[in-house]
Amino acid sequence: MTTTSDSFPRRHARTQRFTLGAPRAFTVAPDGSRVVFLRSSSGTDRASSLWVLDPADGGERVAADPHALLGGASEDLSPEERARRERSREGGAGIVGYATDAAVELASFALSGRLFAAELRAGTARELPVPGPVIDPRPSPDGRFVAYVAQGALRITGAEGEGDRALAEPESEQVTYGLAEFIAAEEMGRSRGFWWSPESDRLLVARADDTPVRRWWISDPARPERDPQHVAYPAAGTANAEVRLFVIDLGGARTEVSWDRKRYPYLAHVHWSAAGAPLLLVQARDQRSQLFLAVDPESGTTRMVHADEDPIWLDLFPGVPCWSPSGRLVRIADEGGARVLAVGERPLTGPQLHVRAVLDVSDDDVLISASAGERAPAPETGEVHVYRVNELGMERVSQGPGVHSAVRAGGVTVLVSATPDLAGSRARVLRDGKTTATITSYAEDPGMSPRMILTEGGARRIPCAVLLPHDHDGATPLPVLMDPYGGPHGPRVLAAHNAHLTSQWFADQGFAVVVADGRGTPGRSPAWEKAIHHDLTVSLDDQVEALESLAKSHPLDLSRVAIRGWSYGGWLAGLAVLRRPDVFHAGIAGAPVTDWRLYDTHYTERYLGDPTASPESYAKSSLVTDEGLSSPAEPHRPLMIVHGLADDNVVVAHALRLSSALLSAGRPHEVLPLSGVTHMTPQEQVAENLLLLQVDFLKRALGLS
Repeated sequence: MTTTSDSFPRRHARTQRFTLGAPRAFTVAPDGSRVVFLRSSSGTDRASSLWVLDPADGGERVAADPHALLGGASEDLSPEERARRERSREGGAGIVGYATDAAVELASFALSGRLFAAELRAGTARELPVPGPVIDPRPSPDGRFVAYVAQGALRITGAEGEGDRALAEPESEQVTYGLAEFIAAEEMGRSRGFWWSPESDRLLVARADDTPVRRWWISDPARPERDPQHVAYPAAGTANAEVRLFVIDLGGARTEVSWDRKRYPYLAHVHWSAAGAPLLLVQARDQRSQLFLAVDPESGTTRMVHADEDPIWLDLFPGVPCWSPSGRLVRIADEGGARVLAVGERPLTGPQLHVRAVLDVSDDDVLISASAGERAPAPETGEVHVYRVNELGMERVSQGPGVHSAVRAGGVTVLVSATPDLAGSRARVLRDGKTTATITSYAEDPGMSPRMILTEGGARRIPCAVLLPHDHDGATPLPVLMDPYGGPHGPRVLAAHNAHLTSQWFADQGFAVVVADGRGTPGRSPAWEKAIHHDLTVSLDDQVEALESLAKSHPLDLSRVAIRGWSYGGWLAGLAVLRRPDVFHAGIAGAPVTDWRLYDTHYTERYLGDPTASPESYAKSSLVTDEGLSSPAEPHRPLMIVHGLADDNVVVAHALRLSSALLSAGRPHEVLPLSGVTHMTPQEQVAENLLLLQVDFLKRALGLS
């Protein structure tokens, strides 16, 4: 298959979806004098450097350049670091993450498994000679030390590289200190495993023991000379890693933190600030109850600060729980049918907002991101805004349609905005509500803009985006391509330009593309998100409702409808052609979860329960059970199954089991294995040709010229 070098699929792959070169990972100094961030040198450079901006004049300078620090050598990543990047979906290179001291004067980062520190005022960086490979280095708040993980041990060194020593060493190959276990990193949003005290005299350190976890082998059949990868994977209904927490001082003395780990085995969140005692959020296995616990660092005992219960499940949210500077508990809760911000025991928002994350907490207010709630005055399809909230009310910081987020400290706010009318995103530095600087983006322009209509479909007012070819007359009916994710944590209907580029490219191949965020997707209300409890198939019901509703007002040819998706969207595409062949005439299932018993504990059990206690929920949502394939038997619709053989999140067994079941049932399908590809597809040629092959399949399956 040949393509021109400047085709959209090639550029989309080479630029990692036009994200390379864009500034990201912002940190603002507490005195407002510096903004630190990552950015690569161009829209095709994968290697990010560490940058510092002066908010007063907008001047930018490099604090650490990976090319210079490595002397032009290529990076050498450990298996542990590769796994961390897979969990965070990090496809970049160079400096992909960093941490700073409290004053944001010293930054530390790992580069090719080596430890580096950067003086942010001076703009100089140096290597600290320590054992490697180094993972997740973090300076102490006072900047005197750097703690890091190497070969499962938590270690500490002086900021000049002196006095390196281990504070906690693993007792076996299955034990790590200071790292997040698989389930925390993949599903809980906890990528860290250790936390400094505000006084820099000790740390909270997680100990994870994978011994109880079932082992899986992941191999690449295309490379038979390579040993398989041995993975501890906690599938639904099976054992998780055992996680304990210790207070460890700089001499290595440890005190174990005690709580009812049998009842609340999940360590979901840790917060340690000068505003109060260390704060833990621990969850029950069924995720219907959780405790907020304050830790006594001297004895390791805990006291309950707050308890939550929910008959369906309790979600986890970025930025909470935490203490306000005055020592009040800040949390996000589902109360009164809405998702609200609470400080102390008082809710500060109501049903007009659906709170998504806490971004910053100051003496005066809380900075949050939120979308319009079900009782908002007017729909804001696909929009996410930043608000300042306190006891007196709220103020919207972001203006205009878009998806906005922010970082704030010292009176300086970095507001990052992706809008429908402009490519990429803009990062503006605000002081007193006024823009003082704009951080330069080197991201490439995609060279096209989505012809996008944001709307709602059906009686449930399902958020939708409709995209037509740029040269379409707006009236002639077109074959339809549904392009959903459709599941939890993955909104696709966004008021942002670049979010719809791939959908627009498919539209320009001759399709009307429909993206629908049905029940289960985030952004509207707790009830909307929790409607999929014990029955994920309602996601398909909403795709059908949105499609049939939009066909009344848009040029959709319902006699030629296809669906494509990846991960949850891949499962949804498979479900569509198997359960509703009366509606869907072809499907592309990328990395689909076909048997939910093979997916991980924290995610799957939240939605479907324990597979032993609720086998019917798993059977109904499965693509490979008798129920999944039995009804209706006709007509058989073509299905392309795409899966990376190196995927350790949705393992390729999902695709193979589906293919075997389809073969036994006599159902037509194609399987496209991707050698060496994980749950991401960062390889340029693979990503490009995957798009082209999908178009070819869709045109063949729908009988298009």
